[in-house]
Amino acid sequence: MKAAYTFRDATLKSVPLRALNRVGGVLERFGRAYPVLDADQVVSASQKAAGTSDLGSDSYREPLERYIEAVREEAELNSFGRLAVRGMLVRALTNRINLNRWAQEHPEIRNERIERPWVIVGLPRTGSSLLSNLLGLDPLARAPLHWEAANLIPPADIETAMTDPRIRESQQEIDQLHALNPPFAFMHPTGATLAQECVAFFMYDIRTLGVETQAYVPRYGRWLEKCDMSPAYAQHKLALQALQAAQPTESWILKTPNHLWSLPTLLETYPDARIIWTHRDPGPVVTSLASLVNTLQRMFTTRDDPRPAAEEWKNKLKSALNTGMSFDAKARDEWCFHMHYKDLVANPIETVRRIHQYFGEETAPLHERRIRAWMNRTSPSAAGRHAYDPADFGWSYATLAEEFADYSGRYGVTCD
Repeated sequence: MKAAYTFRDATLKSVPLRALNRVGGVLERFGRAYPVLDADQVVSASQKAAGTSDLGSDSYREPLERYIEAVREEAELNSFGRLAVRGMLVRALTNRINLNRWAQEHPEIRNERIERPWVIVGLPRTGSSLLSNLLGLDPLARAPLHWEAANLIPPADIETAMTDPRIRESQQEIDQLHALNPPFAFMHPTGATLAQECVAFFMYDIRTLGVETQAYVPRYGRWLEKCDMSPAYAQHKLALQALQAAQPTESWILKTPNHLWSLPTLLETYPDARIIWTHRDPGPVVTSLASLVNTLQRMFTTRDDPRPAAEEWKNKLKSALNTGMSFDAKARDEWCFHMHYKDLVANPIETVRRIHQYFGEETAPLHERRIRAWMNRTSPSAAGRHAYDPADFGWSYATLAEEFADYSGRYGVTCD
Protein backbone atom coordinates (compact mmCIF):
# COMPACT_ATOMS: atom_id res chain seq x y z
CA MET A 1 0.00 0.00 0.00
CA LYS A 2 1.29 3.47 -0.86
CA ALA A 3 2.34 5.80 1.94
CA ALA A 4 0.22 8.95 2.20
CA TYR A 5 2.10 12.25 2.43
CA THR A 6 0.64 15.55 3.57
CA PHE A 7 2.07 19.03 4.05
CA ARG A 8 2.71 18.15 7.71
CA ASP A 9 5.44 15.75 6.58
CA ALA A 10 7.45 18.67 5.18
CA THR A 11 9.59 19.18 8.27
CA LEU A 12 13.15 20.42 8.16
CA LYS A 13 15.29 17.53 9.41
CA SER A 14 18.70 18.79 8.32
CA VAL A 15 20.74 19.41 11.48
CA PRO A 16 22.94 22.15 9.92
CA LEU A 17 19.93 24.01 8.53
CA ARG A 18 18.06 23.80 11.82
CA ALA A 19 21.15 25.21 13.53
CA LEU A 20 21.24 27.99 10.93
CA ASN A 21 17.63 28.85 11.74
CA ARG A 22 18.35 28.93 15.47
CA VAL A 23 21.26 31.31 14.99
CA GLY A 24 19.21 33.35 12.56
CA GLY A 25 16.38 33.56 15.07
CA VAL A 26 18.74 34.97 17.69
CA LEU A 27 20.10 37.54 15.23
CA GLU A 28 16.59 38.55 14.20
CA ARG A 29 15.63 39.25 17.79
CA PHE A 30 18.49 41.75 17.80
CA GLY A 31 17.23 43.32 14.57
CA ARG A 32 19.80 41.65 12.30
CA ALA A 33 17.97 39.19 10.04
CA TYR A 34 20.26 36.82 8.13
CA PRO A 35 20.74 36.83 5.25
CA VAL A 36 19.75 40.35 4.30
CA LEU A 37 17.19 40.53 1.51
CA ASP A 38 17.97 43.66 -0.46
CA ALA A 39 17.21 44.43 -4.11
CA ASP A 40 20.59 46.07 -4.79
CA GLN A 41 22.44 43.10 -3.32
CA VAL A 42 20.38 40.64 -5.37
CA VAL A 43 21.12 42.56 -8.56
CA SER A 44 24.81 42.83 -7.72
CA ALA A 45 25.06 39.09 -7.00
CA SER A 46 23.35 38.23 -10.30
CA GLN A 47 25.66 40.54 -12.23
CA LYS A 48 28.67 38.93 -10.57
CA ALA A 49 27.39 35.44 -11.38
CA ALA A 50 26.77 36.37 -15.03
CA GLY A 51 30.03 38.26 -15.43
CA THR A 52 28.35 41.34 -16.85
CA SER A 53 26.04 44.07 -15.62
CA ASP A 54 23.60 44.51 -18.52
CA LEU A 55 20.06 43.46 -17.58
CA GLY A 56 18.63 44.81 -20.83
CA SER A 57 16.15 47.14 -19.14
CA ASP A 58 14.93 47.97 -15.66
CA SER A 59 11.52 46.29 -16.07
CA TYR A 60 12.49 43.75 -13.39
CA ARG A 61 13.16 46.43 -10.77
CA GLU A 62 9.65 47.25 -9.57
CA PRO A 63 8.53 43.61 -9.20
CA LEU A 64 11.81 42.75 -7.46
CA GLU A 65 11.39 45.55 -4.93
CA ARG A 66 7.70 44.80 -4.38
CA TYR A 67 8.41 41.11 -3.84
CA ILE A 68 11.23 41.70 -1.38
CA GLU A 69 9.12 44.21 0.54
CA ALA A 70 6.28 41.70 0.77
CA VAL A 71 8.68 38.97 1.90
CA ARG A 72 10.01 41.17 4.67
CA GLU A 73 6.59 42.23 5.92
CA GLU A 74 4.42 39.15 5.33
CA ALA A 75 6.34 35.93 4.74
CA GLU A 76 7.82 35.28 8.21
CA LEU A 77 10.78 33.47 6.69
CA ASN A 78 13.44 31.70 8.69
CA SER A 79 17.10 32.01 7.71
CA PHE A 80 16.94 28.98 5.42
CA GLY A 81 13.91 30.50 3.72
CA ARG A 82 15.68 33.82 3.20
CA LEU A 83 18.65 31.98 1.70
CA ALA A 84 16.34 30.04 -0.63
CA VAL A 85 14.44 33.14 -1.74
CA ARG A 86 17.63 35.11 -2.26
CA GLY A 87 19.09 32.27 -4.35
CA MET A 88 15.90 32.04 -6.41
CA LEU A 89 15.98 35.77 -7.21
CA VAL A 90 19.68 35.80 -8.02
CA ARG A 91 19.30 32.85 -10.39
CA ALA A 92 16.31 34.47 -12.12
CA LEU A 93 18.19 37.70 -12.82
CA THR A 94 21.35 35.82 -13.77
CA ASN A 95 19.32 33.97 -16.41
CA ARG A 96 17.93 37.31 -17.57
CA ILE A 97 21.39 38.82 -17.97
CA ASN A 98 22.69 35.77 -19.80
CA LEU A 99 19.70 35.73 -22.14
CA ASN A 100 20.05 39.44 -22.91
CA ARG A 101 23.74 39.02 -23.64
CA TRP A 102 23.10 35.99 -25.87
CA ALA A 103 20.51 37.95 -27.85
CA GLN A 104 22.99 40.77 -28.36
CA GLU A 105 25.70 38.37 -29.50
CA HIS A 106 23.26 36.40 -31.70
CA PRO A 107 20.74 38.97 -32.97
CA GLU A 108 19.44 36.47 -35.51
CA ILE A 109 17.52 34.62 -32.80
CA ARG A 110 14.96 37.44 -32.75
CA ASN A 111 13.99 36.38 -36.28
CA GLU A 112 12.71 33.04 -34.97
CA ARG A 113 8.93 32.86 -35.39
CA ILE A 114 7.06 31.23 -32.51
CA GLU A 115 4.11 29.99 -34.54
CA ARG A 116 0.88 28.42 -33.32
CA PRO A 117 2.13 27.36 -29.89
CA TRP A 118 -0.05 25.10 -27.78
CA VAL A 119 -0.87 27.07 -24.63
CA ILE A 120 -2.56 25.32 -21.69
CA VAL A 121 -4.08 27.90 -19.35
CA GLY A 122 -5.98 25.81 -16.79
CA LEU A 123 -5.47 25.85 -13.06
CA PRO A 124 -2.88 23.60 -11.44
CA ARG A 125 -4.00 20.03 -10.73
CA THR A 126 -6.46 20.02 -13.68
CA GLY A 127 -4.58 17.61 -15.94
CA SER A 128 -2.41 20.30 -17.51
CA SER A 129 0.80 18.35 -16.91
CA LEU A 130 -0.66 15.16 -18.35
CA LEU A 131 -1.94 17.02 -21.39
CA SER A 132 1.41 18.74 -21.86
CA ASN A 133 3.14 15.36 -21.82
CA LEU A 134 0.68 13.89 -24.32
CA LEU A 135 0.97 16.81 -26.74
CA GLY A 136 4.74 16.61 -26.35
CA LEU A 137 4.74 13.08 -27.75
CA ASP A 138 4.15 14.63 -31.17
CA PRO A 139 7.61 14.58 -32.84
CA LEU A 140 6.87 18.03 -34.29
CA ALA A 141 6.25 19.73 -30.94
CA ARG A 142 8.00 20.07 -27.62
CA ALA A 143 7.83 21.76 -24.24
CA PRO A 144 10.66 23.59 -22.49
CA LEU A 145 12.45 21.19 -20.14
CA HIS A 146 13.17 21.79 -16.48
CA TRP A 147 16.93 21.94 -16.91
CA GLU A 148 16.66 24.37 -19.83
CA ALA A 149 14.56 26.85 -17.88
CA ALA A 150 16.88 26.59 -14.89
CA ASN A 151 20.03 27.36 -16.86
CA LEU A 152 19.06 28.55 -20.33
CA ILE A 153 22.23 29.99 -21.84
CA PRO A 154 23.89 28.79 -23.94
CA PRO A 155 20.95 26.88 -25.39
CA ALA A 156 21.88 23.29 -26.16
CA ASP A 157 21.96 22.42 -29.85
CA ILE A 158 20.77 19.21 -31.48
CA GLU A 159 24.13 17.52 -30.95
CA THR A 160 24.42 18.27 -27.23
CA ALA A 161 20.75 18.25 -26.17
CA MET A 162 20.94 14.78 -24.61
CA THR A 163 24.40 15.02 -23.09
CA ASP A 164 24.61 18.58 -21.77
CA PRO A 165 26.22 18.53 -18.28
CA ARG A 166 23.52 20.92 -17.05
CA ILE A 167 21.07 18.03 -17.18
CA ARG A 168 22.99 16.19 -14.48
CA GLU A 169 23.50 19.38 -12.46
CA SER A 170 19.78 20.13 -12.58
CA GLN A 171 18.85 16.61 -11.54
CA GLN A 172 21.27 16.81 -8.61
CA GLU A 173 19.54 19.98 -7.45
CA ILE A 174 16.15 18.28 -7.74
CA ASP A 175 17.44 15.26 -5.81
CA GLN A 176 18.70 17.59 -3.07
CA LEU A 177 15.28 19.25 -2.90
CA HIS A 178 13.58 15.87 -2.61
CA ALA A 179 16.03 14.81 0.10
CA LEU A 180 15.22 17.96 2.09
CA ASN A 181 11.50 17.79 1.38
CA PRO A 182 10.50 14.17 0.54
CA PRO A 183 6.71 14.76 0.38
CA PHE A 184 7.14 17.17 -2.52
CA ALA A 185 8.41 14.33 -4.72
CA PHE A 186 5.03 12.61 -4.45
CA MET A 187 2.95 15.75 -4.90
CA HIS A 188 4.42 17.18 -8.07
CA PRO A 189 6.45 15.22 -10.67
CA THR A 190 9.80 16.95 -11.12
CA GLY A 191 12.81 15.90 -13.15
CA ALA A 192 15.56 17.56 -15.15
CA THR A 193 14.26 16.24 -18.46
CA LEU A 194 10.55 16.61 -17.72
CA ALA A 195 8.45 19.37 -19.25
CA GLN A 196 8.58 22.61 -17.28
CA GLU A 197 5.88 25.22 -16.91
CA CYS A 198 6.66 28.21 -19.09
CA VAL A 199 6.05 30.35 -16.00
CA ALA A 200 9.78 29.79 -15.45
CA PHE A 201 10.52 32.33 -18.20
CA PHE A 202 8.38 34.95 -16.43
CA MET A 203 10.84 34.53 -13.56
CA TYR A 204 13.37 36.50 -15.60
CA ASP A 205 11.25 39.61 -15.02
CA ILE A 206 10.12 38.66 -11.46
CA ARG A 207 6.48 38.87 -12.63
CA THR A 208 5.31 35.37 -11.90
CA LEU A 209 3.29 33.06 -9.70
CA GLY A 210 6.51 31.08 -9.36
CA VAL A 211 7.93 33.39 -6.69
CA GLU A 212 4.64 33.28 -4.76
CA THR A 213 4.85 29.54 -4.25
CA GLN A 214 8.00 30.01 -2.16
CA ALA A 215 6.70 32.60 0.31
CA TYR A 216 3.46 34.04 1.65
CA VAL A 217 3.33 37.45 -0.08
CA PRO A 218 -0.30 38.61 -0.56
CA ARG A 219 0.74 42.21 -1.18
CA TYR A 220 2.94 41.19 -4.11
CA GLY A 221 0.20 38.84 -5.33
CA ARG A 222 -2.39 41.62 -5.55
CA TRP A 223 0.06 43.75 -7.53
CA LEU A 224 0.94 40.88 -9.87
CA GLU A 225 -2.70 40.25 -10.75
CA LYS A 226 -3.07 43.82 -12.04
CA CYS A 227 0.40 44.65 -13.40
CA ASP A 228 1.47 45.03 -17.02
CA MET A 229 2.75 41.59 -18.04
CA SER A 230 4.21 42.75 -21.37
CA PRO A 231 7.82 42.84 -20.10
CA ALA A 232 7.49 39.30 -18.75
CA TYR A 233 6.08 38.05 -22.05
CA ALA A 234 8.99 39.72 -23.87
CA GLN A 235 11.42 37.62 -21.77
CA HIS A 236 9.22 34.57 -22.32
CA LYS A 237 9.30 34.94 -26.11
CA LEU A 238 13.01 35.70 -26.26
CA ALA A 239 13.76 32.54 -24.25
CA LEU A 240 11.74 30.44 -26.69
CA GLN A 241 13.49 32.10 -29.64
CA ALA A 242 16.90 31.25 -28.17
CA LEU A 243 15.91 27.62 -27.62
CA GLN A 244 14.29 27.31 -31.05
CA ALA A 245 17.28 28.78 -32.88
CA ALA A 246 19.47 26.05 -31.39
CA GLN A 247 16.92 23.21 -31.68
CA PRO A 248 14.26 23.97 -34.30
CA THR A 249 10.75 22.79 -33.57
CA GLU A 250 7.48 23.27 -35.40
CA SER A 251 5.53 24.26 -32.31
CA TRP A 252 5.90 24.77 -28.56
CA ILE A 253 3.83 23.36 -25.73
CA LEU A 254 3.41 25.96 -23.02
CA LYS A 255 1.45 25.87 -19.79
CA THR A 256 0.84 27.94 -16.70
CA PRO A 257 -2.24 29.32 -14.93
CA ASN A 258 -0.38 32.63 -14.94
CA HIS A 259 -1.82 33.14 -18.45
CA LEU A 260 -5.40 33.34 -17.13
CA TRP A 261 -4.70 36.80 -15.70
CA SER A 262 -3.04 37.95 -18.92
CA LEU A 263 -4.98 36.52 -21.84
CA PRO A 264 -4.93 39.75 -23.90
CA THR A 265 -1.15 40.04 -23.46
CA LEU A 266 -0.71 36.35 -24.26
CA LEU A 267 -2.58 36.80 -27.54
CA GLU A 268 -0.71 40.00 -28.37
CA THR A 269 2.54 38.06 -27.99
CA TYR A 270 1.34 34.86 -29.69
CA PRO A 271 -1.70 35.86 -31.81
CA ASP A 272 -2.06 32.42 -33.40
CA ALA A 273 -1.77 30.46 -30.15
CA ARG A 274 -3.85 27.29 -29.84
CA ILE A 275 -5.23 27.76 -26.33
CA ILE A 276 -6.62 24.94 -24.19
CA TRP A 277 -8.39 25.68 -20.91
CA THR A 278 -8.43 22.61 -18.66
CA HIS A 279 -11.34 22.27 -16.21
CA ARG A 280 -11.78 20.18 -13.09
CA ASP A 281 -13.84 20.17 -9.90
CA PRO A 282 -12.47 23.16 -7.92
CA GLY A 283 -12.77 21.34 -4.58
CA PRO A 284 -9.86 18.93 -4.97
CA VAL A 285 -7.98 21.43 -7.15
CA VAL A 286 -7.95 24.13 -4.48
CA THR A 287 -7.34 21.70 -1.62
CA SER A 288 -4.52 19.89 -3.38
CA LEU A 289 -2.81 23.16 -4.29
CA ALA A 290 -3.20 24.50 -0.75
CA SER A 291 -1.45 21.38 0.51
CA LEU A 292 1.29 21.64 -2.13
CA VAL A 293 2.00 25.32 -1.43
CA ASN A 294 2.18 24.68 2.31
CA THR A 295 4.54 21.78 1.61
CA LEU A 296 6.84 24.11 -0.32
CA GLN A 297 6.72 26.94 2.20
CA ARG A 298 6.68 24.96 5.43
CA MET A 299 10.46 24.57 5.66
CA PHE A 300 11.03 28.24 4.85
CA THR A 301 8.76 29.91 7.40
CA THR A 302 8.31 30.19 11.13
CA ARG A 303 4.52 30.18 10.65
CA ASP A 304 2.85 26.92 11.71
CA ASP A 305 -0.71 27.73 10.65
CA PRO A 306 -1.36 26.41 7.10
CA ARG A 307 -4.55 28.43 6.66
CA PRO A 308 -3.17 31.84 5.59
CA ALA A 309 -1.29 30.41 2.60
CA ALA A 310 -4.22 28.14 1.77
CA GLU A 311 -6.71 31.02 1.85
CA GLU A 312 -4.39 33.18 -0.25
CA TRP A 313 -4.15 30.58 -3.00
CA LYS A 314 -7.85 29.81 -2.90
CA ASN A 315 -8.52 33.49 -3.55
CA LYS A 316 -5.84 33.58 -6.24
CA LEU A 317 -7.46 30.71 -8.11
CA LYS A 318 -10.87 32.36 -7.78
CA SER A 319 -9.40 35.57 -9.21
CA ALA A 320 -7.81 33.66 -12.09
CA LEU A 321 -11.09 31.96 -12.98
CA ASN A 322 -13.08 35.19 -12.74
CA THR A 323 -10.58 36.99 -14.98
CA GLY A 324 -10.61 34.13 -17.47
CA MET A 325 -14.41 33.97 -17.49
CA SER A 326 -14.63 37.72 -18.05
CA PHE A 327 -12.35 37.39 -21.07
CA ASP A 328 -14.27 34.37 -22.32
CA ALA A 329 -17.56 36.26 -22.18
CA LYS A 330 -16.25 38.90 -24.60
CA ALA A 331 -13.93 36.86 -26.83
CA ARG A 332 -14.77 35.18 -30.11
CA ASP A 333 -16.36 31.78 -29.57
CA GLU A 334 -13.46 29.75 -30.93
CA TRP A 335 -10.67 31.46 -28.98
CA CYS A 336 -9.91 28.31 -26.94
CA PHE A 337 -10.77 24.64 -26.49
CA HIS A 338 -12.41 23.80 -23.15
CA MET A 339 -11.13 20.43 -21.95
CA HIS A 340 -12.47 18.53 -18.96
CA TYR A 341 -10.11 16.58 -16.72
CA LYS A 342 -12.47 13.60 -16.58
CA ASP A 343 -12.46 13.29 -20.36
CA LEU A 344 -8.67 13.36 -20.53
CA VAL A 345 -8.27 10.68 -17.86
CA ALA A 346 -11.00 8.49 -19.32
CA ASN A 347 -9.78 8.60 -22.92
CA PRO A 348 -6.53 10.50 -23.51
CA ILE A 349 -6.18 9.65 -27.22
CA GLU A 350 -9.75 10.65 -28.04
CA THR A 351 -9.26 13.90 -26.10
CA VAL A 352 -6.11 14.72 -28.05
CA ARG A 353 -7.97 13.93 -31.28
CA ARG A 354 -10.78 16.32 -30.32
CA ILE A 355 -8.27 19.06 -29.52
CA HIS A 356 -6.62 18.68 -32.91
CA GLN A 357 -9.97 18.63 -34.68
CA TYR A 358 -11.04 21.81 -32.91
CA PHE A 359 -8.06 23.59 -34.43
CA GLY A 360 -8.65 22.10 -37.89
CA GLU A 361 -6.02 19.39 -37.66
CA GLU A 362 -5.69 15.63 -37.39
CA THR A 363 -3.72 13.63 -34.86
CA ALA A 364 -0.88 11.92 -36.70
CA PRO A 365 -0.88 8.10 -36.50
CA LEU A 366 2.66 8.15 -35.07
CA HIS A 367 1.54 10.58 -32.39
CA GLU A 368 -1.27 8.24 -31.36
CA ARG A 369 1.10 5.27 -31.26
CA ARG A 370 3.47 7.21 -29.04
CA ILE A 371 0.63 8.14 -26.67
CA ARG A 372 -0.37 4.48 -26.37
CA ALA A 373 3.21 3.45 -25.68
CA TRP A 374 3.62 6.22 -23.08
CA MET A 375 0.37 5.38 -21.29
CA ASN A 376 1.25 1.68 -21.22
CA ARG A 377 4.68 2.32 -19.75
CA THR A 378 3.88 5.12 -17.33
CA SER A 379 2.35 4.59 -13.90
CA PRO A 380 2.10 6.65 -10.72
CA SER A 381 4.80 6.21 -8.12
CA ALA A 382 4.39 3.03 -6.16
CA ALA A 383 6.14 4.57 -3.15
CA GLY A 384 3.75 7.32 -2.09
CA ARG A 385 0.78 9.50 -2.81
CA HIS A 386 -0.42 12.99 -1.97
CA ALA A 387 -3.16 13.09 0.67
CA TYR A 388 -5.12 16.28 1.37
CA ASP A 389 -8.22 17.29 3.32
CA PRO A 390 -10.09 20.60 3.06
CA ALA A 391 -10.72 20.50 6.81
CA ASP A 392 -7.01 21.15 7.36
CA PHE A 393 -7.60 24.63 5.97
CA GLY A 394 -10.98 25.36 7.54
CA TRP A 395 -12.99 24.31 4.47
CA SER A 396 -15.24 21.53 3.27
CA TYR A 397 -15.87 20.34 -0.26
CA ALA A 398 -19.46 21.58 0.10
CA THR A 399 -18.40 25.13 0.97
CA LEU A 400 -15.81 25.15 -1.82
CA ALA A 401 -18.48 24.03 -4.29
CA GLU A 402 -20.60 27.01 -3.23
CA GLU A 403 -17.70 29.45 -3.59
CA PHE A 404 -16.89 28.26 -7.11
CA ALA A 405 -20.47 27.62 -8.24
CA ASP A 406 -20.40 30.30 -10.95
CA TYR A 407 -17.36 28.73 -12.58
CA SER A 408 -18.62 25.14 -12.29
CA GLY A 409 -22.05 26.06 -13.62
CA ARG A 410 -20.69 28.00 -16.57
CA TYR A 411 -18.47 25.17 -17.81
CA GLY A 412 -20.45 22.16 -16.66
CA VAL A 413 -17.79 21.05 -14.21
CA THR A 414 -18.97 18.15 -12.03
CA CYS A 415 -17.56 16.72 -8.80
CA ASP A 416 -14.64 14.31 -9.03
